Amino acid sequence: MGSWVNSAEVLGSDLPLELAGTGNRRAVLMAALRDAVRSGRLAPGTRLPPYRSLAADLGLARNTVADAYAELVAEGWLAARQGSGTRVAERAAPVTPAAPVHRPPVREHAARPVHDLVQGRPDPSVFPRTA
Repeated sequence: MGSWVNSAEVLGSDLPLELAGTGNRRAVLMAALRDAVRSGRLAPGTRLPPYRSLAADLGLARNTVADAYAELVAEGWLAARQGSGTRVAERAAPVTPAAPVHRPPVREHAARPVHDLVQGRPDPSVFPRTA
């Protein structure tokens, strides 16, 4: 596999990555890969190109891509296994908006707390005035 284009043909997927945004190159690459997983362009189980190939195609240092892959593995977006490459993690399905969380209504006349534990408010009654 010489380039990402060739690997896309072998893998049966096309992954155009838009490396636009602010931040360092690793952060931009990570955001682009997360976006591809979230949107479903990279389905769970999809094999990613070797980091050396992707680095050459994107004009990045291979350590930049390797570090991005490693961090995305640590975050759970990708899964890596020695000898079988890096794949999109099985649990990294496209994100759907969650239903709103039902919270019980706040009581209007809640009991006042017995102790004031707010920092920065000293209790003047314990100040040693006689000393």
